[in-house]
Amino acid sequence: MRLTRRDTLIGGAALAAMPRMAFATPRVLEPKPGMAQLAPAERPETAIWGYDGLVPGPEIRVAQGARVEAVLANGLPQPTTIHWHGIRIDNAMDGVAALTQDPVPSGERFEYDFAAPDAGTFWYHPHNRTWEQMARGLYGPLIVEEAEPPAYDRDIVLMLDDWRLDEDAAIDEASFGSLRDWSHAGRLGNWPTVNGAPQPDYPVKRNERLRLRLINAANASVLVLRLDGMDAQIVAYDGMPVPPTPLEGTVTLAPAQRIDLIADVAGEEPGLWLAGRENFRACGFPVEGAARAKPLTDAVALPANPLPTGLDMDDPMRATVEVNGGAMGGMTEARIGGFGASYRGEEPVEGVLPLRTLAREYDLVWALNGVAGMPVEPLFNAERGRTVAVKLVNGGRWPHAMHFHGHHFRETKEDAPWRDTILLGPQETKEVAFIADNPGRWMLHCHMLEHQAGGMGTWFEVS
Repeated sequence: MRLTRRDTLIGGAALAAMPRMAFATPRVLEPKPGMAQLAPAERPETAIWGYDGLVPGPEIRVAQGARVEAVLANGLPQPTTIHWHGIRIDNAMDGVAALTQDPVPSGERFEYDFAAPDAGTFWYHPHNRTWEQMARGLYGPLIVEEAEPPAYDRDIVLMLDDWRLDEDAAIDEASFGSLRDWSHAGRLGNWPTVNGAPQPDYPVKRNERLRLRLINAANASVLVLRLDGMDAQIVAYDGMPVPPTPLEGTVTLAPAQRIDLIADVAGEEPGLWLAGRENFRACGFPVEGAARAKPLTDAVALPANPLPTGLDMDDPMRATVEVNGGAMGGMTEARIGGFGASYRGEEPVEGVLPLRTLAREYDLVWALNGVAGMPVEPLFNAERGRTVAVKLVNGGRWPHAMHFHGHHFRETKEDAPWRDTILLGPQETKEVAFIADNPGRWMLHCHMLEHQAGGMGTWFEVS
């Protein structure tokens, strides 16, 4: 029985816009304007921004432990960076404007060069004016392959997004910067896509075994997904392997989260559905022939990554992040964070300001620990190797996808998976812990991108 484990399915408009790259010399990634058929074929194409003018940008695929070398050549009319989401990366390569590098001006270049220590499903996107640049289409997948993955027939990356389009299928630019979005759930779209295409089909064979890599690239939408017609097992969250667990019912992906599935084609009309959108079919898997007479029975577990997991919960460093603000959140005032940022071209004032002034003059409607925007002082400074426990407290009315840069963490409850982004519901408190093993200044923020822009960002340091 011959299995080709690393062939991505070629077929359908979606993958035509997502070429694969495996490279040893620097590869130029040029964010620039482009056109994409986001809406059905009878509607006009949409003007987007994409890496190499594509949405998603080129799929980067490397072996575990290999170096990724990529040159950002900025073809946009505004500065940008590239953040390599989920990679335990060298701090100088993390791509956070003002914190780890200066934003790259239009027409300029910046070279990223880093090792990929963990196998798994990751991705890349800008970290300057992220709320606008990602909403225009700037993101792409970064896949790090295991040396010895389990047996499967094909590997399919599915980047899910939702766009806010007008009647002419153009991006609704007038709503960029809307304080209503920023203070509520964020920029929610009205048209979902998979790999930049409307409801694409990926032909499959009966009893074929697939590796499905699902990535939520939406600005703010929490996606509730259902996979029909396949017997699937969850094998990784946010790039980190978990013991194989049958997928039953739905699975929830907050913005920036990923999930890896090993799925055997079993039904007549397999498909991936957005259960939270009145059962909208995101993509289909029409069955054409058979791969074999019976489904495979091989083990599907992924090999472990070299992530340090020996948490010392007897004596951790402790910190608290309390979310304040947002619509109906009860916040009346906050201090403006002054680290590496100005607001509307002016340096922020010092002192505590009322919410009305924060919103009207600085577009700030959220705060972490009473500070709106990046504070001058870090949330904590941990010695390398120290276990850190962070209590996340959401006292408001809206969910938040809290993302830690440079590290993976787990909830301090039994058998929780290791993740880089966690969904924090309204009025919910969760405690997470990680080993601070990666030196540098690292951002911690809400990946509902309008919430981050509206004040939900802080940072910590590992020395």
